[in-house]
Amino acid sequence: MNKRHKILFLFIAIVVKTSAIAQGVNPAMETKEDLMKTGGHIYIVLAVVLTILAGLIIYLARLERKISKLEKTNY
Repeated sequence: MNKRHKILFLFIAIVVKTSAIAQGVNPAMETKEDLMKTGGHIYIVLAVVLTILAGLIIYLARLERKISKLEKTNY
């Protein structure tokens, strides 16, 4: 297993653990969705998710161009 796989596995393990801990919410408290909507945090989360997705799409498009360029030069 190389270093990237170990880092990816660690990241996934941390995400799973934190989401499992977050499941134990007191019913008397507000739900997470209500809390985010009232504080306007939902828009911050949405902006971060959209930024990450845009970055991934741009990265994949650039990678595709580079691969196509390499394929043309090799054939």
